[in-house]
Amino acid sequence: MAYEDLREFIERLEKEKEVARIKEEVSPILEMTEIAVRAIRSHGKALIFENPKGYKIPVLMNAFGSEKRMKIALEVERFEEITERLLSIMKFKPSSFFDLFKIGILKDLISFSPKFTSNASCKEVEANSLEKFPILKCWPKDAGKFITLPVVITKDPISGEINAGMYRMQVFDEKTTGMHWQIHKHGAEHLRRAAELKLEKLEVAVAIGVDPATLYAATAPLPEGINELAFSGFIRKKRLKVVECETVDLYVPANAEIVLEGYVNVKELRMEGPFGDHTGYYTPPEPYPVFHITHITHREDPIYHATVVGKPLMEDAFLGKATERIFLPLIKMFLPEIVDINLPAEATFHNLAIVSIKKRYPGQAKKVMFALWGLGMLSLTKILIVVDEDVNVQDLREVLWAVTTRFDPARDVLILPPSPTDSLDHSAYIPNLAGKLGIDATRKTKEEGYNRDWPEVVEMDQETKMKVDVIWEKIKKDVVV
Repeated sequence: MAYEDLREFIERLEKEKEVARIKEEVSPILEMTEIAVRAIRSHGKALIFENPKGYKIPVLMNAFGSEKRMKIALEVERFEEITERLLSIMKFKPSSFFDLFKIGILKDLISFSPKFTSNASCKEVEANSLEKFPILKCWPKDAGKFITLPVVITKDPISGEINAGMYRMQVFDEKTTGMHWQIHKHGAEHLRRAAELKLEKLEVAVAIGVDPATLYAATAPLPEGINELAFSGFIRKKRLKVVECETVDLYVPANAEIVLEGYVNVKELRMEGPFGDHTGYYTPPEPYPVFHITHITHREDPIYHATVVGKPLMEDAFLGKATERIFLPLIKMFLPEIVDINLPAEATFHNLAIVSIKKRYPGQAKKVMFALWGLGMLSLTKILIVVDEDVNVQDLREVLWAVTTRFDPARDVLILPPSPTDSLDHSAYIPNLAGKLGIDATRKTKEEGYNRDWPEVVEMDQETKMKVDVIWEKIKKDVVV
């Protein structure tokens, strides 16, 4: 059954013994971050800080900090189930990603469109200030407190389509925050369109503490025009309950813990940051839009949901891995030679993609590189490594073996001139613009100019393996530490 709210998810985690309740007084200023980092890196549980110093509202952290909890969050045994279910109900085979999303998926998501309700727990209590909430300052050189898990909802001023994204929000004062809309994000595009229409402001609603499918959907790299709240309904197999806002023409998840309503002035920018980001570096101060809050409501006894990012691995690694697996079947639909893909969290996802392919013709590895660089958010990938299908891309030992034994730097490198890169790519000489590197670590063919015979890979024969299986079961307990 779909989780109605964050609380039902927490109840499930407690049944699975995946939650630690911390009764000691802990400050949201740096201390919670340090505890959460230690928990994440020791493969620890989700954390509920019951006694935040100076506040009466508990803080939930590390809720998605393991593969097990991420699967519990999305109610699947395999992440790929979500996309496989979506593809199975489509009535036609699309010829392009445009067809897939604009015709196929869009039609199927209509039945999961958000469902309006008047019974909204998110409106139980009104508040006057952000000071009421235990918002974290995560790292020593952060510019201040940051809301780190907001579902930010905007409406395209031209099409009227709703978008829900996740963008950090620096708290400037009790009713003003930054809005970290990077140049490639849909929220930033909505603001640009508002400016083109000569509007003074763009209305915004923010939900904090939502059910896990809705939170995940806000992070998913969906194409423009796909309503993330409908995608949440599809994941949940049940339409999401939403309620109209009080001061802006938007709607929010009805059972959110906290809701902020307000607007962003089209021409107003303010220095935001630094912020200890998922790249492992402090993002330097830059001008970003300003969010002015006009209304704040929350549930009785709300729970403040937060995360912390920094040098990998952190909690966001498991959200990223879910995205990798969920979107793999869609990628394979148009690039059927792809066997698997790995976006290592250690490379902050957008910096490196490792892809295995069933190679059938010369130049195929480079064809796959160009196709992936033209595909949605994968266009921002800085380094692409392509290996053969016999290499397990999830095992970096195998990848390194393949790269160092099947790759000739003089011939198997593809370097692209500066092109779009992630806003958080600190290596870029010019913000948002950097080169790309492709490494073809597949076995080369004679058609590609390789005139030698590839040596055989050293492997044990199957008959011996089967014989040793019997012996191994008897001796394993004495051999394996």
